[in-house]
Amino acid sequence: MTAPSTYGLSTQARNLQWLLTDLVEEVPGVNSVAVVSSDGLLLLSSDPGAESSGGPRTKGPRGASADLATIVSGLGSLTTGAAALMDGGTVKQTMVAMEHGSVFVMAISDGSLLGVHAAPDCDMGVVAYHMALFVGRAGHVLTPEVRSELRQSMEKTP
Repeated sequence: MTAPSTYGLSTQARNLQWLLTDLVEEVPGVNSVAVVSSDGLLLLSSDPGAESSGGPRTKGPRGASADLATIVSGLGSLTTGAAALMDGGTVKQTMVAMEHGSVFVMAISDGSLLGVHAAPDCDMGVVAYHMALFVGRAGHVLTPEVRSELRQSMEKTP
């Protein structure tokens, strides 16, 4: 995995990028990770320019990360609406199991979402546990200032 450059970022933003990189590298079966703001913008990505299979992506503005961010944002919106219709309260996490992989979405305290695309043979409990650790560590750091800084850095990423 090639992490985006952290040059010029604040300590908080660099720590968030480190946590995200650690999630991808340390949890077996995790292909890619994205943090999306409450308004659907990609804030952090494990690999903004690569397909989860390692090859270059030809469609979409940022490849696999933009696709994952769109999916995470859409699932977050859909499940929040469903929870409201069912008087279910706040959505804490969503998981979609597919034949060739899984997508996990977990709420971060500020309304942002953490999304993970994982292999079909991943240990879902381990992935969810590490996502919860990320949310616990990142939730209080993701201030409006840091979100703005991360948005700007993602816009600069080629």
